[in-house]
Amino acid sequence: MQGAEVKDQSIGAIISASRNLSAEQVEKILAYQRSQGVRFGEAAVSLGFASTDDVLFALSQQFHYPYAPVEHARINPELVTLTHPFSPQAEAFRATRSQLMMRFYNGTEPQALAVVSPASGDGKTYFCANLAVSLAQLGGRTLLVDADLRGPRQHELFGLNNSEGLSAVLSGRATGQVIQQIATVPSLFVMPVGVTPPNPLELVERPAFGLLMREFLTKFDHVIVDTPAASFGADSHVVAARCGAALVIARRNETRVAALQELVATFEQSPAKLLGVIVNEF
Repeated sequence: MQGAEVKDQSIGAIISASRNLSAEQVEKILAYQRSQGVRFGEAAVSLGFASTDDVLFALSQQFHYPYAPVEHARINPELVTLTHPFSPQAEAFRATRSQLMMRFYNGTEPQALAVVSPASGDGKTYFCANLAVSLAQLGGRTLLVDADLRGPRQHELFGLNNSEGLSAVLSGRATGQVIQQIATVPSLFVMPVGVTPPNPLELVERPAFGLLMREFLTKFDHVIVDTPAASFGADSHVVAARCGAALVIARRNETRVAALQELVATFEQSPAKLLGVIVNEF
């Protein structure tokens, strides 16, 4: 019981500080807590002195779990693993992460993971971003590389400067910092595309891309790579081959079976190991 009280007081202190509660408000919350037999956070929410997001934020601080309420951090709502960490969508990403930790990140030779899909709109970028966040939430240094040189979106999801990125590195024009750290998830880093090039396939076919992936694997625990849809050309196949492993994303009730089968079949002749197919239901 004493341990629970200490834990509640810690949560209470975090909520009080984040909401700038007055001594009178804190006393009202404590009185309600005692009379109703509830936790400090529940009492604060019931009295209107805090929101559910405030309680989740306090818990995340106490247990060192990155969490970013939308209204506090202006995070894109597509990043459900950050904004709604206890939602069914976030739980699905944690389940995928667990499978990868057991079957892919299990002490074997490190490889980057390319995420590919048959067509635009399958949810590949959404999947990459949230998978990267969920991996970083475990504490391992995680790098998300936007290699969709045809229609990049990762910089939009994370609110990043997109003036320089992968395209500048591959063309030998990089002059500044091309990898950016995500403030709300200290273990997460993102390399945006930068300027969209006129020759995307030629850039990823250069030896520099494969060398870059190998270099990243010496500096990061996890490297996740977003790619263009297979319908745009061979880019995703080339990127996957350089990465060494791939996941295929399909959207439920939208992805054509023939297109999915054709994409999966291409990995029979690819040096990349196909880890499986994920069906996006969100």
